[in-house]
Amino acid sequence: MDTKNSLVVFNDQKIRRVWHQEEWYFSVVDIIEVLTDSSNARRYWSDLKSKLIEEGIESYDKIVQLKLPSSDGKFYETDCASTQNMFRIIQSIPSPKAEPFKQWLAKVGYERVQEIENPELAQNRAREYYEMKGYSKDWIEKRIRGMAIRQELTGEWKDRGAKEGNDFAILTNEISKATFGKTVEEYKEFKSLPTQNQNLRDHMTDWELILTMVGEKATTDITVHQDSKGMEKLKDSSQKGGKIAHLTRTAVEQETGKSLVSETNFLHLESSKKRQIHGK
Repeated sequence: MDTKNSLVVFNDQKIRRVWHQEEWYFSVVDIIEVLTDSSNARRYWSDLKSKLIEEGIESYDKIVQLKLPSSDGKFYETDCASTQNMFRIIQSIPSPKAEPFKQWLAKVGYERVQEIENPELAQNRAREYYEMKGYSKDWIEKRIRGMAIRQELTGEWKDRGAKEGNDFAILTNEISKATFGKTVEEYKEFKSLPTQNQNLRDHMTDWELILTMVGEKATTDITVHQDSKGMEKLKDSSQKGGKIAHLTRTAVEQETGKSLVSETNFLHLESSKKRQIHGK
């Protein structure tokens, strides 16, 4: 994947999308603007929603509001749909532009299937993305390795009764609190990051990435060894894994006299990339 929040282009028109629950979700309004000649895509979608409700279309129930960037640079809650549900919504839009768009959307979905079958493709795309933003190669390799360790852990969680989304967030916070003394949101605030549109790990120093890997790898091994199942036991394993990372952190801090919990963020890399894109 290229980024957690991203723009894709279809026929020179931008479509906002966001990575949510392990798949891409697309802005419904943006797609309607591409497929119709309506002067007011939001009004068109409002009318279409009423039609979908009347028809009892299940896809409408699966529309979720996610934060996406607006033209003013701020993030607002926007109606979004997964690839599968966008196909169903498009079927209700009478437009000659729909068929090529369906083919394009299918291609996006196929690329995701390729990444699932061959995770190396996703890792290569991530490397390219971070290189473009200006991260060092050493940092990128740690970040990519951390992704693999994270995937191994979440796979165990999923198989042992935790649900993607809220359960994963709870367990991740247990590891983070034990390792760094902060939840993910508290850590974002500590690093002065916008909480809605930034991935904390993209702003971690080398040591923070390493400690995160230690905590998550330890949690995976403890979870498997203890055969932890259900949220309470998974929380216990997560706390134990985080404590192991905490012991590593405190040992290094005692020897170096420096805190490994850093206020550093890499927002300047995003600003630099935006200037390159806009030629400034």
